[in-house]
Amino acid sequence: MLLPLATLLRLASRIACLIVIVSFAIFALEQTSEASSHQQNEVTGSAIGAAAPHSKKHAPEGTVHRVIDEVASALTSPFSGITAGSTSQWAIRGVGTVLALLVYGIGIGYLARMLRIRV
Repeated sequence: MLLPLATLLRLASRIACLIVIVSFAIFALEQTSEASSHQQNEVTGSAIGAAAPHSKKHAPEGTVHRVIDEVASALTSPFSGITAGSTSQWAIRGVGTVLALLVYGIGIGYLARMLRIRV
């Protein structure tokens, strides 16, 4: 009876980790793209489009993107108090991602292994 529970925990752990990793990867791609556009505008000296990246407050483009961000936000929300004083989005997202991977990946994975051993 505990073996299916262990399997379910391992599956949930992997799905949670995958969602958190994909969300961070999307965040990193958006940030580097925005930084690249900003630097190109600085080099060319054009003011056209300089305010555009900052006017859009990292709104997810599609439904899948929005769902991934919402689920990842829910998964990392228990750790938001640790980075409450930080203004760096990289620090907030990075620490949340690392802690989520530790808890959901290693912690729940360990729990699943312990349940399997006790059977």
